[in-house]
Amino acid sequence: METRKNDKKTRILLVDDDEDIVLVFKKALEENFGPEVEVDAFIDPIEALSNFRSNIYDLLLIDIRLPKMDGFELYDKIKEMDNKVKVCFMTAYEINYKALRAIFPSQESDLGGCFIQKPINIDDFISHVKAEIIPK
Repeated sequence: METRKNDKKTRILLVDDDEDIVLVFKKALEENFGPEVEVDAFIDPIEALSNFRSNIYDLLLIDIRLPKMDGFELYDKIKEMDNKVKVCFMTAYEINYKALRAIFPSQESDLGGCFIQKPINIDDFISHVKAEIIPK
């Protein structure tokens, strides 16, 4: 599996304010990908942002609804540091693209990309992630 900077592992940053989801998704990724994937998981977007380093992560998995800073705001700040990192937004709410464009106009080009609708079964979750990190 290819990674970004000659690093042996694919690195994923996972941010969700639900600790149970973070634990389940992190474990699922580690069990399905094994030692080729390293997951850094956070329940606090401010902490995730302060620990983010450019050119480290291959994929961001970010919940849209987070306390202190929503997922789009977090992604905007991360993009300022690393504009090449891929992102999958996660949400337990119905995705209304028209409403999202009205609320988050700066994300228009990213909408329609990788959205993970929660709840999601683990096989579908892993399929979404594989589609983003395995080169086509």
